[in-house]
Amino acid sequence: MQHSYPLLLAAAAAACLNLSACGGASLDSAATSAPVSSATPVTSTTPVTSTAPATLTNPVTSTSGGGTSAAITASGSSASSSGATAACSAANGYCPSLSVLPRTVAPGATVTISGSIVAAAAASGMIIDVELYNAAGANLAKFETPGTEFSAAVPVSVASKVYTIAAGAPAGTYQVKLGIFTSGYSSTRYWNNSVATFSVASSSSNPAPSSSSGGAPSSSSSSSTPSGSGSSAAAHLAAKLGMPNRLLIGLGGQDNANTVSAVLSQNLKPSIYERYIGGLGAGDWTTWNSPKGDYVNVVIAQADSVGAVPMFTLYQMAAWGAGNLAGLNSSSYMGNYWANVKLLFQLLGAYGKPSLVNLEPDFWGFAQIRASGGDPSKLFAHVNSNPDCAWLSNDVVGVAGCLIAMARKYAPKAYVGFPPADWGDPTNPAGVIAFMNAIGAQHADFIVGQTLDRDAGCFETMDWAYSCSRNGTANGWYWDESNTSTPNFSQHLAKIRSWHDGIGGLPVIWWQTPMGVQSGSHGGYAYHFRDNRVHYFLTHASELTAVGGLAVVFGTGEGHQTNITTDGGQFQELSNAYLAAPAALP
Repeated sequence: MQHSYPLLLAAAAAACLNLSACGGASLDSAATSAPVSSATPVTSTTPVTSTAPATLTNPVTSTSGGGTSAAITASGSSASSSGATAACSAANGYCPSLSVLPRTVAPGATVTISGSIVAAAAASGMIIDVELYNAAGANLAKFETPGTEFSAAVPVSVASKVYTIAAGAPAGTYQVKLGIFTSGYSSTRYWNNSVATFSVASSSSNPAPSSSSGGAPSSSSSSSTPSGSGSSAAAHLAAKLGMPNRLLIGLGGQDNANTVSAVLSQNLKPSIYERYIGGLGAGDWTTWNSPKGDYVNVVIAQADSVGAVPMFTLYQMAAWGAGNLAGLNSSSYMGNYWANVKLLFQLLGAYGKPSLVNLEPDFWGFAQIRASGGDPSKLFAHVNSNPDCAWLSNDVVGVAGCLIAMARKYAPKAYVGFPPADWGDPTNPAGVIAFMNAIGAQHADFIVGQTLDRDAGCFETMDWAYSCSRNGTANGWYWDESNTSTPNFSQHLAKIRSWHDGIGGLPVIWWQTPMGVQSGSHGGYAYHFRDNRVHYFLTHASELTAVGGLAVVFGTGEGHQTNITTDGGQFQELSNAYLAAPAALP
């Protein structure tokens, strides 16, 4: 059946207002205050501390063998090369003695990291952060021990960390890095880039990457895939989606570009194909095609045509404005809301194949701000008038629970996820995690992460015409790829890891990740703004899988941003290179 495919501009404007085609949450690139009246959410007042910070309270200058001049003995003193001992000095701050056994392993073997740390002075509530990097500099694992208490000159044991080196892992010297931070990563007390090392021997079993990036269009599963399957939550969800055991790459809306045409002409292989569904009442997504709700089938057909899993971003709560929560108290508003949710999941159930649904970006951040004491059970919403959720509470907890319940009932192969909003509690990242757990986000299937909803260069121009003037600054939007200055990618990944670890260990899908091109020149112009998320993510994919990543969906958050037809072939080149040697899901 031939479907009409409207541009949906009027509907998008009604649904998204000044969020520029929706979804402006989770901006961690510049310091700002919490939102007041603007419908465009803002960022945290305190950037997440990098796992490899540039400015340290007790900097370490050693370039080999760790950041202290000597190891620590069991008595809490340091042993020099001559055998003499000396107390851990205030200049060092912390004196670690970590080791890795065995010292040399083959791919597929297990190593154990253990040891102790001595502090020069007492410290309370500290976070011990042990990280493992392979010979190529990719982060493989991050082990955190929060709430550690130090007494002066008394060794504190580091609980043994066990890690299995993947089959086919690159040979060479692997580094163990150590950081010590105050609670919430609010400040860095110690960082050591090589507190211990070990060697991974070469293996003839390394899979040869596919050299082909051309040929006839094919599904994403036809590209080079790491052998075997992982045991992580991300690996399990990839298997349920019928996708390869690797970090998945997807495409969201490209605004005025014809995404399917561009995918086919560039021989791209997306694993996920994402679109918004929004509005409520006259002109909402159920009216965009006929019969009612057929837009969902249109998107499904397009996803199928490029071999991708369809993904929908449900954005109905913003129908009266992204920050306007009055609809929660309206029985007619919420009645329409639940009717549309039911239709969505009925259509996905009829599809009968795996799909993904991103549940209400921005809403949860506004709900956290508006709820008394940040308690979602104290923010009223009409829920149990919906027969499918008659047993649930009439509050925001019930809203989240009902979304999950309806997905499970009507579309058992639809997998759903919630997007935390770090501006919901900008000075307390742990508060955001607590709020998401309070609504029951840990019972969903994945977590939605976000970097920025426009190209960094657009924000650098502070152009009101493209909704690129936010937080009163043109600085801090473009992240440092060397991870030595703030803001940077390690900071963002540390935040995502905290979400993964704190919200049920769920896999993470990055969404609406901008597509600008890496550049040393600030700014840019319409459809050609600079950004470096595509470049960093597709060349550091193993860092994403190490923090729980399952997929990255790249897309534009406003109609004048860089897209796959204006990026000079960047996405085509980098995605093909990535798929030739993909990052396995652990």
